[in-house]
Amino acid sequence: MKAEIFNYKDWVENTDPYSLFKEFKHLLEYSNFQILGTVDHHFEPYGYTALFLLGESHLAIHTFDEEDKTYIELSSCNKEYYDRFIYYYKNTTKANLEKIGLNE
Repeated sequence: MKAEIFNYKDWVENTDPYSLFKEFKHLLEYSNFQILGTVDHHFEPYGYTALFLLGESHLAIHTFDEEDKTYIELSSCNKEYYDRFIYYYKNTTKANLEKIGLNE
């Protein structure tokens, strides 16, 4: 196996911890990533960080509530799963997520 990491970063206009965790968990599962574990933390007075440990690397979520935005970063050594995740992430809206069952 060639040592290679595929990395994607973006800003999301959502800072709700519950919906962020749920939506990204569904996207990871739909993309066939193996979720080995998760950890998250709620900061006072606001702010949220979550980490998905994947069999293929990790996804991090960091909210910046004071600016109404969230930073996400996916690192993966599996190009097929990575490409699938990016495709679904970029091409699905909330309505489309509901149609394919990712926003239940």
